[in-house]
This record gives sequence, structure tokens and C-alpha cells, in this order.
Amino acid sequence: MKKLLLIGTLTISSIFVFAQKPEVPYAWLAGSWTGDGFGGVSEELWSEPAVDGTMMGTYRHHKGDGSLNFYEFMIMDSTGLRLKHFNPDLVGWETKEDFVHFKAIEFTKDKIILKGLVFERKSDTEMEILLDLKDGDKKWTEVFKMTRQ
Repeated sequence: MKKLLLIGTLTISSIFVFAQKPEVPYAWLAGSWTGDGFGGVSEELWSEPAVDGTMMGTYRHHKGDGSLNFYEFMIMDSTGLRLKHFNPDLVGWETKEDFVHFKAIEFTKDKIILKGLVFERKSDTEMEILLDLKDGDKKWTEVFKMTRQ
């Protein structure tokens, strides 16, 4: 009987170890963030990492006049950030199968460096997002200064 109880205890402990959330270098992103960008107000919400290290995020942008501009649904994992854009009426910008992928370059303690996109933690309550954009021959970097809510 004691052997059976010991085996049961080890099994439960093993399950607990495997169900714990992994430590991922981009976990600091979790929470609610508000700031500027694109001449209006930007809001991002990020979940805690799942057991597989994946984080789910949403983004909402309001124009300078307060009207809703667009949404994004985002997934962050070790490969980078994948996202889809939506109009205020939830009509998608990308086709059903397509999405925007910012491929992972490097994850450090305070930076998430992706191809064309960088999240930099300035403090526990502040981050800066740098997004590289292109329109024809014109190239620029949009800077978002975000505060944790």
C-alpha cells in the first residue's frame, strides 16, 4: 500500500512540474499598456505566457479625434510575433490564411527584437515600441511610448 501511495505522489508531482508556466524572456510584456502612436491613442493587452510559452495579445487604436481606427489580434512566441488587422467592423485586412509575421531576432531581459519591430522595457511601468514602416519609397520608424495600466 505504501508503494502505491508513493507512486501516486510522484505522478501528481510530475504532472504539476509539467503544468507550470515556462520562464520566457518576453513575459514582462504581460498586462495592459496605453500610449500614443499614429497620431492617436494605442492600447495593448497581453496575457501571461501559456504552458507552451505562447502569449496572446490585442491592440486597439483610436484616432486623434477619439474614433476607433483598427484592431489587431496577436500571438507572441519564440518564433516572433504574428498578427492580423481588423477594421472597427471586424472585417480583416489580411486574407483568411495570411498574417503579418515579425520574425524573432533576439530576446533579452529588457528587449524583444523582431525584424521590423522592437519592444523595449524602460522600467516596470514604461516601454517603447519601435515599428519600421514603408510607404512606397518613404521609410520611417513609428515610436509608441507606452505606460502599464
